[in-house]
Amino acid sequence: MKNIETKTIITNRLILRKFKIEDANEMYHNWATDPLCCKFLHWDVHQNLEETKSIIKNWIDKYDNGSYNWVVEKKDTHELIGSICAVTINKNDNIVELGYCYGSKFWGKGYATEALRNVILYLLNECDVYLIEARHISGNPASGKVMAKAGMHLDAVLKNRRINKYTKERNDQIIYSITKEDLKNI
Repeated sequence: MKNIETKTIITNRLILRKFKIEDANEMYHNWATDPLCCKFLHWDVHQNLEETKSIIKNWIDKYDNGSYNWVVEKKDTHELIGSICAVTINKNDNIVELGYCYGSKFWGKGYATEALRNVILYLLNECDVYLIEARHISGNPASGKVMAKAGMHLDAVLKNRRINKYTKERNDQIIYSITKEDLKNI
């Protein structure tokens, strides 16, 4: 696995780039304080702008160590709409787990699929990653649709593995993946 970096990726409608501290205000307002966005994430709604700045500073500090973490920007308006990152990187097995989140006002427009598809292509083709996986809970089937539309296939349904933090009900954890051999699908 080549450790290239979080390079800028330009798609038809999006610019995926490294975070800057100046992005904090838009992140805070466009998705970090969006309860619909945060209800399926491990982290909760941010309480203040300083919390968002602190997280972004931490992400920026990790860029030199080979992290993959993009802010997603609309190309036409330059509005920040979400993020996509490598949640885990297993260099021994050349496997990357991706995670993403977008403000709810940007849902249903294909942005998440477009960003995910292009990050997949970058990691498989340029970074020599063998397998990319992503997960969602059964309470969030829209995320699975994004993964499938980006060319990923269903690998496993792990029964009752996560507790939905809002409903407190047990949800299945659903895992999708894609390998270099699967690239013909996207």
